[in-house]
Amino acid sequence: MREASVGHQCPECVAAGRRSVRPARTTFGGSAAGQHGYVSIALIVLNVGVALLGAAMAGGGSLFSGGFFSNASAIQAYGGVIGGYVTLTPLGQVAGGAFPDAGTVIPGVYDGAYYRLITAMFIHYGPLHLLLNMWALWVLGRSLEGALGPIRFLALYVISGLGGNVAALLVSPNSLTAGASTALFGLFAALFVVMRRLRRDTSSVIPILVINLVITFLVPGISIAGHLGGLVTGGFVAAGLAYAPKEHRTAVQVAVCAGVTVALLAMVFAVSA
Repeated sequence: MREASVGHQCPECVAAGRRSVRPARTTFGGSAAGQHGYVSIALIVLNVGVALLGAAMAGGGSLFSGGFFSNASAIQAYGGVIGGYVTLTPLGQVAGGAFPDAGTVIPGVYDGAYYRLITAMFIHYGPLHLLLNMWALWVLGRSLEGALGPIRFLALYVISGLGGNVAALLVSPNSLTAGASTALFGLFAALFVVMRRLRRDTSSVIPILVINLVITFLVPGISIAGHLGGLVTGGFVAAGLAYAPKEHRTAVQVAVCAGVTVALLAMVFAVSA
């Protein structure tokens, strides 16, 4: 028996009652499970795990040794996604054509390595790069996942990252770029769109977005196309998720996500054919 507010109920009655009650949904049709932030946490764990894997493949020893915080030592000892240009980094960056690395020619997107458009958003160039991006993901992810639900949030994140990586590829096919920033700029745009849709004050979002855009243009070595591509893609996808009519909400949301993904891949295939 199961304890109820008045007396007790049999397990079969409780199960039957649960089947008749619709699960709670967010304003945008997502599952209320997004309030726990499971997808955001999983993405952070995945990014950190890739970083540790890259360090392990480089044979750098303990991540907490003194040399880890020295650029020269980190590049020499840790390589990969933690330090210099070895192990996972050349295998997963956005790269147009093939390029040599340690005597081996590594294929680029134009040579069929399309997976780079996804893997690049999970690779970072150092501990600071990783730390800043994961902090931003934690802050933005919890709010958006709670509002959109886990599935819609994950779709937004991946498509935004894809959009930023496609933009980086099209604008600078010979540059090697990586990082979660493409997806994070999409989350910045999405947060603005979602808050506007909920008629909440967006004055706290705009300054942060402007600061990040200024950094994008002023700091050398940052992929401007990647950041702007993620921003535009995330804004477009978020608009489709937030403003879909309630009567056909899920169908419209799926159509927008699928349409944006197909359009991005079509651009890649058009230039790589």
